[in-house]
Amino acid sequence: MASPIQLMCWPGDWGLPSVHTDSLIILAYAKFSRAPLKVHFINNPWKTPTGDIPVLISDNMNVVQPENILNFLRKQKYNADYELTAKEGADTLAFIALIEEKLRPALLHTFWVDIENYCNLTRPWFASRIPFPLNFYLPGQMARSAMNQIVLTKGEPPLYNLKEVEGQIYRDAKECLNLLSYRLGTSNFFFGKIPTSFDAFAFGFLAPLYKAELPNAHLQKHLHQLHNLCQFCDNILSQYFTQSSTGESLDGQDMMDANLQKLTQLVNKESNLIEKMDDNLRNSPQHKPQSATPPKLMPMSNEACSSQH
Repeated sequence: MASPIQLMCWPGDWGLPSVHTDSLIILAYAKFSRAPLKVHFINNPWKTPTGDIPVLISDNMNVVQPENILNFLRKQKYNADYELTAKEGADTLAFIALIEEKLRPALLHTFWVDIENYCNLTRPWFASRIPFPLNFYLPGQMARSAMNQIVLTKGEPPLYNLKEVEGQIYRDAKECLNLLSYRLGTSNFFFGKIPTSFDAFAFGFLAPLYKAELPNAHLQKHLHQLHNLCQFCDNILSQYFTQSSTGESLDGQDMMDANLQKLTQLVNKESNLIEKMDDNLRNSPQHKPQSATPPKLMPMSNEACSSQH
């Protein structure tokens, strides 16, 4: 009996199954193609066989990069593109190349290079989840990697300084978003009534930009004006990712009942704790309280955050 196909990827937040673009692409494609992945959400790249997140593991094979992972799943007969014509298949490759070229640099800059977003959202999110002491090192390494990737792909003549590069990145990204909005139109998916690999790629790029609570939301505001792209993300989330923490699908009422049950349990625990504290206070000798200096919290300064770049 063959071992299950496993996927190690970044966990979710902001109403998304993962906050990471490449992880989202693979998770969405697996849903669309009904690939039976055993998903492990992981916060430490050093715990994976390759040092990469995401990574797909099957028998003795480790596969990284969304394109390679999707090709591997197709070879295992999990194909979300089986109904596409030859022309639609070619269009899919062209659109994937487009968003890789036009949207990826903008997302890298938005989350990892923009100082306001990096210091107030991206770095705190990853640092709070990556285990100590790697949380002091890995977010900065990821930010430097994003900057290097942008410079390598966009820092060529005639764009010589970072400001010029930034301006071109966001112009390209807005143009790409407009084109995607026009191509999608009023349809639920880009190539008909069922989602394909391009829908997985588009979802992976659009959903974090759509859902993250970005302090500097310049590009996000442009996306929010393209209502069909936002609806596209909402449709995929509601149809394929409405799940409980155990991975079982729940409808709206079941989710409310589950949340209410958790809340009730929490309230009961709080009540029992308060009762115990009251009993201890009543039974303890009374002493005059002594003033104590509360411990000081050490927030991350902008200077420390800036030093990561």
